Amino acid sequence: MTKGTIGVTTDNIFPVIKKFLYSDHEIFLRELISNAVDATQKLKTLSSIGEYKGELGDLKVTVAIDKEAGTITVSDMGIGMTAEDVDKYINQIAFSGAEEFLEKYKNSANAIIGHFGLGFYSAFMVSKKVEIRSLSYKEGAKPVLWSCDGSPEYEMTETEKTSRGTDIVLYIDDDAKEFLEKSRIDSMLKKYCRFLPVPIVSGKEQEWKDGKYVDTDRDNVINNIEPIWTKKPADLKDEDYISFYHAIQPGQEDPLFWIHLNVDYPFNLTGVLYFPKIKNNLDIRKDRIQLYCNRVFVTDSVEGVVPDFLMLLQGVIDSPDIPLNVSRSYLQSDARVKQISSYITKKVSSRLAEIAKNDAKAFEEKWNDIKIFIEYGMLTDEKFCDAALKFMLLEDTDGKFFKLDDYKKLIESTQTDKDGNMVVLYATDKEAQYSYIKAATDKGYNVLMMNGQLDSAFIGTLEQKVEKSHFVRVDSDVIENLIKKEDTKEADITTMQRNVLTTVFRSQIPAIEKADFTIAFAALGEESTPVVVTQSEYMRRMKEMAALQPGMSFYGDFPDSYIVTLNTNHRAVKKVMAAAGEALDATVSPIEDELTVVNSEIKAIRDTDKDYKGLPADKQKEVDEKEKTANELREKERVAVTEWANSQDTVKQLIDIALLSNGLLKGEALSNFLKRSIDLL
Repeated sequence: MTKGTIGVTTDNIFPVIKKFLYSDHEIFLRELISNAVDATQKLKTLSSIGEYKGELGDLKVTVAIDKEAGTITVSDMGIGMTAEDVDKYINQIAFSGAEEFLEKYKNSANAIIGHFGLGFYSAFMVSKKVEIRSLSYKEGAKPVLWSCDGSPEYEMTETEKTSRGTDIVLYIDDDAKEFLEKSRIDSMLKKYCRFLPVPIVSGKEQEWKDGKYVDTDRDNVINNIEPIWTKKPADLKDEDYISFYHAIQPGQEDPLFWIHLNVDYPFNLTGVLYFPKIKNNLDIRKDRIQLYCNRVFVTDSVEGVVPDFLMLLQGVIDSPDIPLNVSRSYLQSDARVKQISSYITKKVSSRLAEIAKNDAKAFEEKWNDIKIFIEYGMLTDEKFCDAALKFMLLEDTDGKFFKLDDYKKLIESTQTDKDGNMVVLYATDKEAQYSYIKAATDKGYNVLMMNGQLDSAFIGTLEQKVEKSHFVRVDSDVIENLIKKEDTKEADITTMQRNVLTTVFRSQIPAIEKADFTIAFAALGEESTPVVVTQSEYMRRMKEMAALQPGMSFYGDFPDSYIVTLNTNHRAVKKVMAAAGEALDATVSPIEDELTVVNSEIKAIRDTDKDYKGLPADKQKEVDEKEKTANELREKERVAVTEWANSQDTVKQLIDIALLSNGLLKGEALSNFLKRSIDLL
């Protein structure tokens, strides 16, 4: 028997392992299984090149639990170890000073294991004693037993073992008894080892018999030794991909399509990424893509390896170029990882372009399921955005789909304004904005549907990417102003008529919380709508962006800004204008004349301040008095006009119809409108 001290340069490595690896305590099983698989694969290699001429036998890795003895045993039939191998690979640990060790790696058990080659020693995270029983494949080798109780001292002696390979026996600590439950071990094996290339066996398969589950004589193999991403795409059918998808994402609908990754230069990367049905639920989870290293599960937190927008995908990535034991900081800083991320983005965009080109109909059918994914990618990844501009689709209010370049050709002749800007009209609610959509289509214009969760932000991206383009919602102004073909004709009314009509209509707008209304005039067609309520494109966009970006939340506090446009060519507005003139001219004209005089006097005094240094005190006092007079005159006019307007059901009806078409007439105002409509009948 040999006794010795493990070659470490700190007094005791084991309390460090237990303390700082505790949050990652499952890792011990992954590390031991990985070692067992490596030993098995090495034996296969030696056999294939003729260096091992014996029978390979039933190569598998077995995990056995003995609850009474309190042990877990991991066994393989690989190359095994001699006493010299154990001394070299187990007893000598490249380990720096304890203080440096703790400080540098205190946040990552993975980093500790990977940096110091402590895969085997992770067994002490859950064990009070560990034994190694091993018999090397080498001819004449003697079996060896190595034992350590969690101190730097170990014992090593010859033992009895007739089968080639290694058994690792873990005597489980009292505070880790959960690992003596088969269900716990099986769940860990499925998490970390489900795709390893050597069968991993945990007990026997069970079947229901005589009212209970009983063991059969068949091994319970946990893993799939030939996962789909290790095969050639040419050897696979759609059913194979779908079946694998349901194995890793149980309970999901069939995926829309998938991408088979396979690259060996300048890095190694394989895997399959699936496009699930997303629709309008932007749910970026961090556990949909699983990262493997040579089929060993590493993590399902793949930030850094996969761009954020691809977090919407599901599937598997396997790369030996990403170490088994990685830290978050490694993934975020490693140059090769960034290469892999860039490659995945390029592969996804090329696959989408391929589908859009080769099966346009299928791409259109899937568009509403993948639209949010593509828009999110275009908003967050510049390279993907540039690629996606060639295959993304736009849908109009008739349900027709267009690629961006095709849509530009469709509308450029009809929807280019007098300044040479292409105006893209869009709607967000086909029913609520029906009258505005019809007004546009009646003029031969096309209207897009932009009602997606990200469309309000996406519109800004398209405006940046498409030169001389401007997107406007179809209800943001009267149609004649949305695409100005020539300078707009001014409404042919006097200043007094403008002032009076402004007061008449504004005074009759019902109170609407957080809404601000401005009266405007336009000389539209005689058959056009008499009064149109539209919403400021700029302020609406700012408020929509405020809802998405907390830093712009102050816009959310602003009232909604609406424009009430009066069509001065419509008979109903002309009728109101004539009635107002007849009823109010005698009262308002003298006030308007007096206001004109007062305003002229104020202007004359202000014009004396040619250097803009401010008026003398006496002149400023005179201006203040005249402005007070002007305000009193305006208030006198407002009261007179409002008093008359209060009796005009036609004015109220015109306003309420316009508000109703915009979904703004509610509550008491809607009830009053309905009663008035009945009375007018």
